[in-house]
Amino acid sequence: MTLDETLASLFPAGYQLRSENGRIAGQGELCNGRRIHLLGLSHGVELGIDDAIVLSGQLLEISQTSDKTPILMLIDSSSQRMTRRDELLGLNEYLAHLAKVLLLAEHAGHRTIGLLYGGSAAGAFIATALATGTLIALPGAHPAVMDLPSMARVTKLSIGLLREKAEATPVFAPGLDNLTRMGAVYEIWDPERPLINQLKALLARPAGDDIRDILGQQRYGRPKAAAIAAQVARLADSDA
Repeated sequence: MTLDETLASLFPAGYQLRSENGRIAGQGELCNGRRIHLLGLSHGVELGIDDAIVLSGQLLEISQTSDKTPILMLIDSSSQRMTRRDELLGLNEYLAHLAKVLLLAEHAGHRTIGLLYGGSAAGAFIATALATGTLIALPGAHPAVMDLPSMARVTKLSIGLLREKAEATPVFAPGLDNLTRMGAVYEIWDPERPLINQLKALLARPAGDDIRDILGQQRYGRPKAAAIAAQVARLADSDA
């Protein structure tokens, strides 16, 4: 689905959206006067330091309000912008700041929902989609924390070996199905049904603890993560 199609299905009652250099911001109408904040990236834009700091500032402004209005991050990006300027100015710190601000908004009572309707990869994916409290995707979305050629360069393992591992476990494999199996994607929405109804159903569920490790266990994508996290929590409690 395109951004316009996605927004029309999400907000038949109307929405206000402004776009600048691939960054989007605005509000959408839910029902009975309720609204939801809209932020994100569109048209496959790269996430650079300028985009990260603007989005972070907008999130901080929302976090300081007391109305608990939820935030929907609409995401169609490529990777982070790896220009010399962005890298020298500390791109990694800007991306980390954006991820932490999303967490701050969630803790301040503004539920954060990521909606991946296009692509996203690497640091841009981690600092936006994966940093939201709940990540939703539409069919056709194509996320990747790291593609196999990049993984081969980092791990010094051959592409052939990584392909074998990707077939055996989702942890080594990019793509929507694999990230859903790992629990990173909470659910995939049906574009044949009004997205507004699916959004309302999600908002009606109480926000809770991060259950991505549990989802990964239930979906046989990360069978060990939940048990390891529980053991770490028990050890931390016993040392307290």
